[in-house]
Amino acid sequence: MDFEISAGQVKSMLKRGDKFTLLDVREPWEWEKASIEGSKQIPMGDVPMRAQQELDPDEHIVVLCHHGVRSLSVTNWLRQQGFEKVQSVRGGIDGWARTVDPKVPLY
Repeated sequence: MDFEISAGQVKSMLKRGDKFTLLDVREPWEWEKASIEGSKQIPMGDVPMRAQQELDPDEHIVVLCHHGVRSLSVTNWLRQQGFEKVQSVRGGIDGWARTVDPKVPLY
């Protein structure tokens, strides 16, 4: 499984009703500005403390941040912890707003 996934692929998965967790690792103020419905918000700094309690290592997890840098770090870290089906959204919420949903505000 690739480390990165495109915003368009995530939109297709949502449309099909695929079962996965959309994990948003941005800060709460960022999440309030722009978010994708149904996403689970755990700020990047809290992931090490909360991952084992709140995330299922067997589930497909798609990680989202602003531009795709933090989400790639979290994806790498989760994979090292034994979460095998984790992917980072290439371009983050910014890429999502530009290519998939123009109603999501840019910041």
